[in-house]
Amino acid sequence: METQELNRQLVKILNEWDPFGRGQGEYDPEIADVVYAVHEMDKPHDLAIKVQSIYEYSFEELLPFDSCLLLAEALLAVKEQGSCDL
Repeated sequence: METQELNRQLVKILNEWDPFGRGQGEYDPEIADVVYAVHEMDKPHDLAIKVQSIYEYSFEELLPFDSCLLLAEALLAVKEQGSCDL
């Protein structure tokens, strides 16, 4: 899977997540930061911490770690699926 397609899939997952119930389009800066982090990280725990910190910085509210971990696992699964394609 090419990077552009991977990024589209990651953005779709992140838009559907909507952790603060604000609706799609309200998290564009955070989504960009998380997509970048997905490309840089391979461990769900580390990515979950990063996701949690990105959203906390923007919204001054701490998301539950378990929710961030589930999201991180889903995002990394998409990344892993993409890296297996020839």
